[in-house]
Amino acid sequence: MGFSARYHAASLAAVFLALAVGILIGAGLGSDVVTGTAEDLEESLTSDLNEARDQVSDLETDLAREREVSGLLYPVVVEGRLSGLEVAIVALGALPEEVIADVEEALEPTGATVSSIAVATEPPDTDGLTDSLAGPRAGTLPRGAALELSTIAAGEALVRGGREFEASRGALLDRFSGTPGDVDAVVLVRERPQDLTARVEEDTERLETGLIEGMDNAGATVVGVERSDDESSSIEFFADQGISSVDSVDLRSGEVALVFALAGAEGNFGIKGTADRLLPDLLAPADSPTQ
Repeated sequence: MGFSARYHAASLAAVFLALAVGILIGAGLGSDVVTGTAEDLEESLTSDLNEARDQVSDLETDLAREREVSGLLYPVVVEGRLSGLEVAIVALGALPEEVIADVEEALEPTGATVSSIAVATEPPDTDGLTDSLAGPRAGTLPRGAALELSTIAAGEALVRGGREFEASRGALLDRFSGTPGDVDAVVLVRERPQDLTARVEEDTERLETGLIEGMDNAGATVVGVERSDDESSSIEFFADQGISSVDSVDLRSGEVALVFALAGAEGNFGIKGTADRLLPDLLAPADSPTQ
């Protein structure tokens, strides 16, 4: 019995000793394995990162070359295409300064002139517009009809100028610069205020659709534009109004599309899902002889 107890005690001690030795050996070997694996992984990731950086550098170089080429070709493609055209930039709600710069840059080689810049007040001053443009008829018409009539007249006044423009200017516009009237084409920007009540939103909708109808009635070519990075898009709205649009006026392709749309090309041009195609057909100038 005593022998058995001593035997078991010695056996357990041997087992624990073996475990301890195994743990020590395993820890040493494991540390070497982990260290080696980590070093291999770090070396692989460093190589991949350097390769990716080289690819990015090559792509940036290619992009810079493409931009340089497109910058050189752009004036050749659009030079004189809009010679003598008087263009108004009209904003519904707000007009970012970068959009003005985009449009002016696009038009610079074309022979067109930005003759005026106007920002329509949104939500609209409905009473001021109806009082100034609907006249005595305002009291005999339903409120919505009187506002619609007034906004159409205001759109015509933006293009033609004259007494109607001066009469509506205070109620219609937040901002105006340039020379009113004698407008051949309109570059339209739309940034409607958010969180409008149902009635105010309805009034704003009437203002926007009425102005576009009025500008069209007055004979102006109207093209809606926005930038490629705009968070919200108005392209579907422009399409519903039956006007051409460019969704990337900040890109060289958008500048080309704007010029040809102002020259009469129809469609929704750009890079977004709402675009029909990137560019319109590059039509020959009207005074160019046909082959």
